[in-house]
Amino acid sequence: MSNNSFTPGYFQLTLFTDSGPLRYLFFCLCLLIYMTIISANVVIILTVCLETSLHQPMYMFLSFLSLNSLYGSAGFFPRFLMDILSDTHLISHASCFIQIYVIYTYASCEMTILSIMAYDRFVAICQPLHYHSKMTFRMVRRLLIFAVLYPAITIGFCVYLTVRLPLCGNKLHRIFCSNWPVVRLSCVDTTLNNTVALLVLIITTFIPLLFVLYTYLRILLVCRRSSSEFRGKALQTCLPHIVTFVTYSFSIFCDLSLTRFESEKLNPIITGVLSLEYLIIPPINNPLVYGLNLPQIKGVIFRFLKIHKMDPGA
Repeated sequence: MSNNSFTPGYFQLTLFTDSGPLRYLFFCLCLLIYMTIISANVVIILTVCLETSLHQPMYMFLSFLSLNSLYGSAGFFPRFLMDILSDTHLISHASCFIQIYVIYTYASCEMTILSIMAYDRFVAICQPLHYHSKMTFRMVRRLLIFAVLYPAITIGFCVYLTVRLPLCGNKLHRIFCSNWPVVRLSCVDTTLNNTVALLVLIITTFIPLLFVLYTYLRILLVCRRSSSEFRGKALQTCLPHIVTFVTYSFSIFCDLSLTRFESEKLNPIITGVLSLEYLIIPPINNPLVYGLNLPQIKGVIFRFLKIHKMDPGA
C-alpha cells in the first residue's frame, strides 16, 4: 500500500465551471426538467393505481418503471441543483457512495424492468392462451421483487469493494459521483474491482439486452405469420417499449463510452452530456411515450382532465 494513501473526508467534483450569472439560468432550466420528470411520472403512477381497468401486468410494470425514474432522479437532481449555485463543489465521502449506489441501482433496475416488460409482451403475443396462467399477480409480484433485489445486491457488492479501497486523491472529473473515477483514485491494485464490475456490467446490461432482442425476434416471427390486424395491435403495444428500450440503451452506451476514454482529456461539455443522458432522457421519455402511444393510458388521463375541467370544484 502506498504511503500516500488516505481516506478522504470529501470528494471534489472538478467538472463544474464558474458560469457566473448564467448559473441561475442553468438552475432554473434543470429545476424545470426535474419538476417535469416528477410530474410526468407521478401522473403515470396515479393513473395506473386509481384506474382499476389498468390493474394488469403491463401497466403495473409501467408504473414501477416510473417509480424507478423518481428514485434515480432523487439520487441526482437535488444535489446537482445545489452544486449549480455553489462556489465549492465538495461532497462528503458517505454522500458520494450513497449517490453512487442510488444512481447505479436505478440504472440496473431500469434495464431489469425493461427486460421483464419484454417478457410480458412476448408471452402476450407469442403465447396468448397461456398469458393469464403465466402472468398471474403472484408472478408479477415475484418479478418486481427480483427487479429490486437483484440490482440492490449486485450494485451493493460493487460499491462495497470500492468503499474498502485506500485512495490517493479526492478529485473526480464528473458532475456527480461515479464508481469508476473513484476506483481510479486507488493506491492499490484494483483487479478485483475491475473484474467484478465487468461481470456485473455483463449480467445487468448485456444479458438483458440480448434477452430483449431475442423476445422481439420471436415476436417478429409470430407477427409475420399473422394477419395485418394482429400485427397492428402487436405494434401498438410493443412500440412504446421498443422506443423506451432503444432510448435507454443509447443513453447507457453514452455513459459507458466515457470509461473507454480518459475523461479529463475530453471537452467538459461532452463529458457532462454523455454522463447525464441516462439520468435525464429516459425519466422524461418513458411517461411521454407510454402516455401518448397507449390509448388505455391516454384515455384515462384525458378523461380525468376533462372531468376536472368541467367541475373545477372537484
